[in-house]
Amino acid sequence: MDTTDIDTVIIGAGQAGLSTGYHLQRRGVPFVILDAASRVGDNWRRQWDSLRLYSAAQFDGLPGLPFPAPRWTFPGKDAVGDYLETYARTFELPVRLETRVQALDPHGEGYVVTTDRGRFTCRNVVVGTGTFGRSPLVPDVAAALDPSILQLHSSEYRRPSQVNDGAVLVVGASHSGTDIAYELAETHPVILAGRDCGEIPPRLGSPAFRVVFPVLLFAWRHVLTRRSPMRAKLKDELRRHGGPMLRVKRRDLAERGVERVTSRVEESRDGRPVVDGTPRDVSTVVWATGFRQVFDWIHLPVLDEDGWPREERGVVADAPGLFFCGLAFQYSFSSMLMAGVGRDAAYVADRVASRSRSPEPVTSSHPAAA
Repeated sequence: MDTTDIDTVIIGAGQAGLSTGYHLQRRGVPFVILDAASRVGDNWRRQWDSLRLYSAAQFDGLPGLPFPAPRWTFPGKDAVGDYLETYARTFELPVRLETRVQALDPHGEGYVVTTDRGRFTCRNVVVGTGTFGRSPLVPDVAAALDPSILQLHSSEYRRPSQVNDGAVLVVGASHSGTDIAYELAETHPVILAGRDCGEIPPRLGSPAFRVVFPVLLFAWRHVLTRRSPMRAKLKDELRRHGGPMLRVKRRDLAERGVERVTSRVEESRDGRPVVDGTPRDVSTVVWATGFRQVFDWIHLPVLDEDGWPREERGVVADAPGLFFCGLAFQYSFSSMLMAGVGRDAAYVADRVASRSRSPEPVTSSHPAAA
C-alpha cells in the first residue's frame, strides 16, 4: 500500500474541510483534503430536490469567495454543491476525490490515515466531515413495522413521487421534517409526529425577515456561544433535537391539512405505527429523526459516551494534532451554518499552523480572496 507523508490531512471536502483548507493554504501549511465522493459538493446534491438554504445568499459565502447569487435569494442544494466545487477550483485546493477514509490511528508523534487509495502519515488531522459525518438515526420501532410500509430516512427522501400512494407519517418535526411534511401534504394525507421545536416567525425573504435575520445571525454568532451560561443546554438541544422551524410555519402545516401530533412514535401494533395511542394505517414513514455521529474509525480514546468528540472549539486536548471542524455548536449556534463555519475553520487552522513543521504565511493571488 502506497504511503504519502504530509503535514496535515483534512478529512471531508464539504464547507468545513474546504474552509479549513483555505485558511491553511494562506498560512503556508502543506495539506491534502480527502473525500469519498466523485465530485466536490455531492453531499449537497444528494439531498431532497426542493431543499434550499435557510439563510440568504449574501450570508452563504465561505472565506474569500461570495456566493454567486442575488443577496436575498435562497440557494438550492445543487447551487450549493456547485459553489463548493467552484470554491475548491478557485483556490486550487488539493482535493483527492474518490478516496474513502477507513481508519485513523496514532503513528509516532502524529497519525496515519488509512484509505482505500493508500495511507497518509501526518502530524495533524482535521476531521471536517461536519454535518455529513453521521449515520441515519432510526427508532427501534422501525423494525417492527409491516414490510409493506415504505420506510425512508430524511437523508433518503428526494421527492413526493418516491413515496407510496396513501397516508404518510413523518416522524420528527425540526426544520427538515416540517419541510418534507409540508411538501408531501400537497399530494398525500400527512401525519407529522414529534416535539415542537419552535419556529422563527418572519417569512424567509420578507421585509420583516430582512430586518430580523441580521440580528439573529449576530446572536447566533456572538451570543449563543460556548461562553454562554446556557451553553450545555444549547449544545444538547442542537445536537439531539435539531433547530426550529424556519421556512415552513405551523400555520402552513394546518392550511395544508397536516395532522400534527407532538407525541413520540415508539410502539407498533399489528405492524402499524402507534401515533398518540392509536395504530395508524399509513403507506409510508419518513424518519426525520436525525443522525448519530459515527467516528468508530477513529482509533483513539477521544469520544464521549454519546459518540461526540471531546473537544473545545475543535481542538482535542487528549490527542495533540487532532482537530474537528463543522460540528454543530462547535463554538456557537452559527457553527452549523455556511455563515459560521469560516470562523471555526480559521481558529482550527491557527492551531494547526502552530504545530506544523514550517508554516510560511502566504498571500493568495486570487482576486476573490481580496
